[in-house]
Amino acid sequence: MPQITRLDTGPRMSQGVVHGDTIYLAGQVNKDVADVTGQTANVLKQIDGLLARAGSSKDKILSATIYLADIKTFADMNKAWDAWVPPGNCPARTTLEAALAAPDYLVEVTVVAAK
Repeated sequence: MPQITRLDTGPRMSQGVVHGDTIYLAGQVNKDVADVTGQTANVLKQIDGLLARAGSSKDKILSATIYLADIKTFADMNKAWDAWVPPGNCPARTTLEAALAAPDYLVEVTVVAAK
């Protein structure tokens, strides 16, 4: 049976879980900046760091789900996404509008990746 490794486990959740050759990241948020492009860039840096710790990289992302507090910011989020996603290695992706956990959060991204 494949081993399960958890990253940054807290009282309610882990930031990531590795099961065999698959990595599941929790939804990543960041409120260090007040615009969706900046928050997205920061979130993607967080994802890079978690994937590296789990033995992977953005080139191996299988799927991504992006939650926007306001779907009207879709183009602004994509500015950061397009600068980050590796050409030719785009994951399957879903983007939707959703109420996020705090009003300061404008974007949340969750990914599943291969090792």
